[in-house]
Amino acid sequence: MTVDSNALRATMRQWVTGVTIVTTLFEGMRVGMTVSSFTSVSLEPPMVLVCLNKNAFAHDIVKQAGIFGVSLLASEQAALSQRFAGLDPSISGDRFEGVPYLTAKTGAPLLEGAVGVLDCVVRAAHDASTHTIYIGEVVYAQAFAERAPLIYYNRQYHNLVPQG
Repeated sequence: MTVDSNALRATMRQWVTGVTIVTTLFEGMRVGMTVSSFTSVSLEPPMVLVCLNKNAFAHDIVKQAGIFGVSLLASEQAALSQRFAGLDPSISGDRFEGVPYLTAKTGAPLLEGAVGVLDCVVRAAHDASTHTIYIGEVVYAQAFAERAPLIYYNRQYHNLVPQG
């Protein structure tokens, strides 16, 4: 039985997720894109995965560079999510222009103000139809627990509200 893509899309909108910007650097070119398909894989060795659409420009750059950074966006960074998703019509060139970032070990840009940043070296890439699953070994990680995360649910950004 084949699942209709619209049914899958409608169902996945009910899944609450954080928002990340996946970045890389190759031959002096910085690229980044908004990604919600991200998760930890293992602690020993420390590994995470990101799923990148094969049609996205950043997909091939991550493949060539063999590195990527992940910035876990903070609640006040919704505009950065829009910018790196290509949804800000005022940005026609370098998405990093005016965006403060730092680098750690690999040189991949890590966005300042995030709730956490990870610097990764690609250890595996798996074909997944329209996407590639990149598994990265984390070579640098830093959390900023005093910041609240950006939450995405049903095509809208939300704030995290603790219960009780």
